[in-house]
Amino acid sequence: MNVSGFELTLPATAENVMVVRQAVAGLGEALGLGGSRIADLKTVITEACNNVVLHAYDDEPGPLLVTATPADEQLEIQVADEGQGFRPRAGDGDASLGLGLPLIAALSDSFEISGGRQGSRTTIRFGYAPPDLSDNGSPTEVPKELAIALAPGAMVRPVLARVMGALAARAEFSVDRLADTVLLGDAVSSSGEDDFSDGRVGISIKDSPGTLGVRVGPLVEGAGEKLIAEMDVPGAGSLRSLASTMEITKDETSQGEAVEFLVFEVER
Repeated sequence: MNVSGFELTLPATAENVMVVRQAVAGLGEALGLGGSRIADLKTVITEACNNVVLHAYDDEPGPLLVTATPADEQLEIQVADEGQGFRPRAGDGDASLGLGLPLIAALSDSFEISGGRQGSRTTIRFGYAPPDLSDNGSPTEVPKELAIALAPGAMVRPVLARVMGALAARAEFSVDRLADTVLLGDAVSSSGEDDFSDGRVGISIKDSPGTLGVRVGPLVEGAGEKLIAEMDVPGAGSLRSLASTMEITKDETSQGEAVEFLVFEVER
């Protein structure tokens, strides 16, 4: 299957589990999985993410790291944290690992849990080949917003549509404004690997009641204006008007390479 995976980093909170579910469902659609298999995939990822939310951190939520990698014969998903390991705490009541793990085992082809006090990783396989997961051993800063990086291709549009739609719904957008948000996501999906400095479609989204703040990049110089120009719809104006604000900001990488970001905000 000629579909690449994604990496998703976001705070380990209960409301963000839905966002991960939607991203994985979009990937399942791009892979051509059937409805029941996508439902299994969503159930399994929910259980794995809930384990992180409920058991990985004590007080403040830390990072939830999700990597999905499809190969010719197997889809592998890794759900990781940087907490103190999965250990149900006093007062959790029914929030027990014992309820989720048999469900993961029943719905996936195989799974394993590794790690301990420096973080845990659940690896789930759906009939496809496990990739090598690099780990530089350095802690990941707890994110203040959702960050997603995807390889350009057929998977980008369904994943972005579901993620942005889920966040727009959480921000209490009307149905019309939710549709507008998805249209802007579709416009971003049209970008190719040559538009991004690292060859991957990178998007950061910060949601708050009534507002989504979106940053696309890092882009190569000139790609921001190109993306805006491609939002023009003959005879109907520009999709740019669907955003409350939109601008291009400049920056540079740690290697001194000039890059830019397309930054826009959508209000309900």
